[in-house]
Amino acid sequence: MNLLIDMGNTRLKWAVTTAGLIMAGPPLPNNRIDRDELIQLWKGIYRPRRIAISCVSANRLLELVQTVARGLWLDVDIILVKSQSQAFGIINAYQQPERLGVDRWLSLIATWHKYRSPACIVDCGTAITVDLIDANGRHQGGLISPGLTLMKASLGQGTEALPFSETKHAFALANYTEAAIYSGTLASAIGLIEHVLTKYPVTMRLILTGGDAELIAGHLEVASIVEPDLVLQGLLCVLEGHT
Repeated sequence: MNLLIDMGNTRLKWAVTTAGLIMAGPPLPNNRIDRDELIQLWKGIYRPRRIAISCVSANRLLELVQTVARGLWLDVDIILVKSQSQAFGIINAYQQPERLGVDRWLSLIATWHKYRSPACIVDCGTAITVDLIDANGRHQGGLISPGLTLMKASLGQGTEALPFSETKHAFALANYTEAAIYSGTLASAIGLIEHVLTKYPVTMRLILTGGDAELIAGHLEVASIVEPDLVLQGLLCVLEGHT
């Protein structure tokens, strides 16, 4: 058994794997991560053979996770995955390959391993990231935009009269402010994705992941595939040495 840990900007996701199957556990918001919470999450699982970690959150949280893991399972093998220039069938487009977010790198790996075709991969999380790969597994580069919650929060922080709200509303022209913000931010995300697909018209799969993936997918004019655990899938590919 292996333990996979995806430490994102707002929450920690994790899963155990046996025979190539991923069994996800309950996610933990970053603002709740402490020693006791992590022990509660993992004290009941069998000792993992290896632990693979993807981390884009604070270094102090990463250090805490590693400390707790070694406290629970002495001398466990911990693999902290980093972005590379080329590995697992993917060629990284970044001039400084290590600067590509490891979550994006793992999503590329997972998508290529599963589909082996041109793809547009969109992570709809705290940030919205868009990455393209071609038919040869060559990363074409990407885009980064604020995610839906971050867009709403920035309006609330940067203005006097625009309130922050996480309430869902009808996606339409609105006649009150909260609904206008909801639809405006959602339209921004949809427009970004559809603009990329229009600008790069090569036939490709559209893969969505992240917390807002289902919401955004439901309003796109193009077909998409939602893969909620794409980073965890990428971690499994790294552990299994898929090429």
